Amino acid sequence: MVRVGIETLVDTEMAAVDGERVGLITNPSGVDSTLVPTIDTLYSHDDVELVRLFGPEHGIRGNEQAGVKVADSVDERTGLTVRSLYGDDRRLRPELVSDLDTVIYDMQEIGCRFYTLIYTLAYALEGVGETETTFLVLDRPNPIAPLGVDGNRVPPEHGSFVGDRRLPVTYGLTVGELARYFNAEFDLGANLEVVELEGWTRETWYDELELAWVPPSPNMPTLDTATIYPGTCLFEGTTLSEGRGTTKPFELIGAPWIDAESWASALNALEIDGAAFRPAYFTPMFSKHERRDVEGVQIHVMDRDRIAPVEIGVKTLLTAFQRFPEADWVHSNGEYFVDKLAGGPWLREAVEGMDADESVDDIYGRFEREWTGERAAFAELVEEYALYP
Repeated sequence: MVRVGIETLVDTEMAAVDGERVGLITNPSGVDSTLVPTIDTLYSHDDVELVRLFGPEHGIRGNEQAGVKVADSVDERTGLTVRSLYGDDRRLRPELVSDLDTVIYDMQEIGCRFYTLIYTLAYALEGVGETETTFLVLDRPNPIAPLGVDGNRVPPEHGSFVGDRRLPVTYGLTVGELARYFNAEFDLGANLEVVELEGWTRETWYDELELAWVPPSPNMPTLDTATIYPGTCLFEGTTLSEGRGTTKPFELIGAPWIDAESWASALNALEIDGAAFRPAYFTPMFSKHERRDVEGVQIHVMDRDRIAPVEIGVKTLLTAFQRFPEADWVHSNGEYFVDKLAGGPWLREAVEGMDADESVDDIYGRFEREWTGERAAFAELVEEYALYP
């Protein structure tokens, strides 16, 4: 039985915040093992004064869709002021916390660098680091930790809010370990403390933990979604639907110009470990190709202990652009969104330079060889920040 940070805090470590004025960064995934929200736990506790809430992308109660700016508000349940960390300014400015003794962070992230909750963490550490306020992370499992470290690392010059801090695509750390990495490697200066998990090891998938899955964002409904997301999120940077507006976001990929049968056959012929591709027909209710008939594939996780989602995502994208010339990139203000996700233009340039009959396996093999050293360097670097076996 795994105990998450909020449970350890309440049961054995409340002395650390006894009598303090506290701010809380959280969302609906911030709950204990009985699904009581951390907001409610701290608001009703006699030993602390919860005075302010801070909301990330999707809002404090998780009701906003991806990319929608969130305004400051008042939480209807508690009457507390909610300061948005996903509005015109995404940083936790020092003046927002200078009257607080402690800022607590409690959200379930998913172990992938595209997820904006982890950059909310980095920015919050940076802001708190300019004050005397303590920053307390209530740790939670990395739900896809068994996937380990994979993908390229983001170069500093290509950092963004969907990929930054020299992270690979999957990094194998808990949010507490990630906070330790951010704070030390980027000299953020926060007075950081981590309330550790109890009973968790890194080879454990989330659904083996006797913890309920609470979607940390509206389009992350299941562990299967989180498992495949490190690869298929790349389709956010294309004109193909990544399944938003369906019941299987990031598992369904398609567009009106796709031939579902031929694409699925081509992908299955690649014999990618741990995955299978089924022809799929769907109609997104919102986002790309809203209420249009779409053909594509559903990616099925057949063996998660053999799966490599980055390989799946890149090979699926390469095959889509190779077989269907109508595919294109999403761009605005002269920027390609896929470059932010990929950590540079390498993927887009490879797609634009490939021949119609070039081997997808060969192209991906080149990427893999380039990433080997980056992965090893990252894994060695973060050993000192590890809290769990």
